[in-house]
Amino acid sequence: MALILPVRGIEPTFGENCFIADNATVVGEVTMGKNCSVWFNAVVRGDVHSITIGDNSNIQDGAVIHCTYKKSNVVIGDNVSIAHNAVVHGCAIEDNVLIGMGAIVMDDAVVKSGSIVAAGAVVLAKTVVESGFIYAGTPAKKIKPVGEELQGVFSKTANNYIKYAKWFTEGNMEY
Repeated sequence: MALILPVRGIEPTFGENCFIADNATVVGEVTMGKNCSVWFNAVVRGDVHSITIGDNSNIQDGAVIHCTYKKSNVVIGDNVSIAHNAVVHGCAIEDNVLIGMGAIVMDDAVVKSGSIVAAGAVVLAKTVVESGFIYAGTPAKKIKPVGEELQGVFSKTANNYIKYAKWFTEGNMEY
């Protein structure tokens, strides 16, 4: 069973149809929209500041979402995918964003709508990732626009994770 705990008397709240994997951790001041998912070994730790996650967003296996005490909260928009083993810390992720596997987004960074942070990238504190661009590297730099071939990746990935969650909650095995 997932570890869902209050911290300082504040309990996580969940919208309709959220899936929290059996060994995921969600604690403290966390507010999650509808159709969200938190996958195996992921940690959403709202103990030192608030975490707000919009609708249709997914926190994939091993990802960590955390804040900085009394300084930097986390706001994640709608249709956001935080890929496996990513770290999102004290920052803002707007709507329709993909944070790649193993990427790190640091305090007070802002990842604008329609952008991609590539796998393994490190977005330094206070960086603004421009809307509609792919950022990659360490530190992350603007590489190229999100082309037409990737425009559908945001909704496709978000919708896939809603489908995957149903496999665990409804026994729906449709591929």
